[in-house]
Amino acid sequence: MTERERTDGMRPAVRETYGPADLSAVPVFAGGFINFGYWQPGDLGRPLTVADRIRSQQDLYRHVLDTVGPVEGGEVLEVGCGLGVGCALALEEYAPARITGMDIHPQQLERARRANTGLLASAGPARFRLVRGAAERMPFGEAEFDRVYSVEAAQHFDDLEAFAAEAARVLRPGGRLAVASFFAADPAAPELLAELLTTFADGLDIARQPADLTDALTRAGLEGARAESIGPAVWPGWDHWLSAQWEPGTWPRNFLQAWDRGLLDYYVVTAERPRA
Repeated sequence: MTERERTDGMRPAVRETYGPADLSAVPVFAGGFINFGYWQPGDLGRPLTVADRIRSQQDLYRHVLDTVGPVEGGEVLEVGCGLGVGCALALEEYAPARITGMDIHPQQLERARRANTGLLASAGPARFRLVRGAAERMPFGEAEFDRVYSVEAAQHFDDLEAFAAEAARVLRPGGRLAVASFFAADPAAPELLAELLTTFADGLDIARQPADLTDALTRAGLEGARAESIGPAVWPGWDHWLSAQWEPGTWPRNFLQAWDRGLLDYYVVTAERPRA
């Protein structure tokens, strides 16, 4: 590990992708949410618009927030908030007492502050704040949050055990956690995924199984850890959206192939801190 990695906590691929390369500016992630989307059945039978794309990303947030909820009136943390537009959606549609967006990348946080200037000013730090921190080392006290969620960031986390321990620590008794991300579907998948998908080959994404996270959450003291596949609502729609910009056989289209081959799937992982 280099001195820079020791001080900023980021692998080179993560630092570049969310820093100088600015993944949020790539057209396939229109709207700045930076996720694959949660698509409606009717989306697959017609050409898709940018508005459809943005709605799909918003709907993935809504699905996660509905799963981790109720959110209203609670202290809520998003781990890996990116541009903070998911935090803004949560604040405006789900009425938490306060939403905290945390991200490890300082450039992402600066973009998030610019993207949410008006809302940050009108809501104030008592209702909306953006904080720098790593999933494995959260800069918060014990039992600060009623709900903790993460949308399409866990594939970048270096240490799921450390993340699970931190999530358990910052959750209040009775608090709930929801993590949406893509995971390898079998132990042989990492090498095959690296052959199919550039992001696994270059170290941006880490291929782990959903049980790696549910087991870590259980060891951290959380209860009811389970992983639910939402792949049918993610992969076909994502590939249909890509089809207008990428030819079959190009690597971004291989996410659908990886799912079809049983190598990769998309899950929402949930758990709860015991009340006792």
